Parts: sequence; C-alpha cells; structure tokens
Amino acid sequence: MDERTRRRNRNFLFGLLGLAFGMVGLAYASVPLYSLFCQVTGFGGTTQRAEKAPDTVLDRTVTVRFNADVNAGLPWVFRPNQREVTAKLGETVLVSYHAENRGKEPLTGTAVFNVTPEKTGAYFNKIECFCFTEQVLNPGEAVDMPVAFFVDPAIVNDRDAEDVKTITLSYTFFRAKTGAASSTKERTAARPGETGATN
Repeated sequence: MDERTRRRNRNFLFGLLGLAFGMVGLAYASVPLYSLFCQVTGFGGTTQRAEKAPDTVLDRTVTVRFNADVNAGLPWVFRPNQREVTAKLGETVLVSYHAENRGKEPLTGTAVFNVTPEKTGAYFNKIECFCFTEQVLNPGEAVDMPVAFFVDPAIVNDRDAEDVKTITLSYTFFRAKTGAASSTKERTAARPGETGATN
C-alpha cells in the first residue's frame, strides 16, 4: 500500500470518527432544543411561563379543568383542590393542588405537565407553579401548592382555537432522582421554624 492510499484511508477514518462524534453531540443537544421548541411554540400542550398577566382582560371566558396523577413509584396522594374554574381571557387565576406523602421516608417529587387541547399550549401561561421546582415532603406531611395562570387573550386571533371552550391542565408527579434527605436538609435550612401541615 503506497503513502497516498494510506493517507486517503486515514482521512476517511477520521471523517467517520468525526461523523460519529457529531451524531452523539447532536443527540445530546436535541433534548434541550426540543424542550425549547415546545416551550416557545406550545407544541405537545407545553404551557408557557410569564412574569405577569397581560393588561387586557376580555369578557370571553374559558373553562379550565384540573387533573392530577401520581407515578406508581411515588407513594403520594395528589389531587386538585378545585375540579374546574371559569376564567376570563387575560384574567389571573389562582388555584391549588394538594399533595401528601404516605410513605415512610422523606421523598422528593417532580411534576410534569401539559394542557389539552394541545393547540392551547401556546396561550396557557403560568405565573407561579409548584412544577418549577422539586417538592420535598416528609412522611405524613401534606401541603397545598398554588398555581397562578392566565389564558392569553391572543387566543381569540387563532382560527384554529375558535372552538376551544375547555382547557384541561394535567400534572403527573414522579419520584425525583435527587436525594430526598439532602433536599430536606436544604429546605429546613432555608425555612427555619416552618412545619408542614399534616392530616
């Protein structure tokens, strides 16, 4: 094999390795890019996050229903304190969900969420939500967790959403991968003297 052939084979090998590394890098990057895409567009019923409600409130209303589920790996009771509310478009609404740890050890939960119909995800904005942070509950501890939201009045300009009368906000709690014990210590240190309500 002459030098020219060896050089060509070596360049081909380096090209294949570069392609392989590029594909691995793209796979890792695709998850946050997909999440960002969902957050911006509301794709898949992904809700939006807002700092404050809009200045405009319309007389048109929409019914918002609330759903709660818990993954089998998390021994919590989790339910909405209200089954549904009727809200004006642009109006800030405050509701809450109830969670209780029925397990025998401190547990950290994290919530995933979406809205249906999926086309309303781009207009459903949360100002405050327990889903933004992991939740830590001690054995027997119960807590009511607030959710503040509004439905963007811009939804009236979307012809695809003209038929929307009801939106369902759904949460599912999963057991978080982080250590519950360390999270409990951090929470206690951050909020000295506070005790959780228990049933």
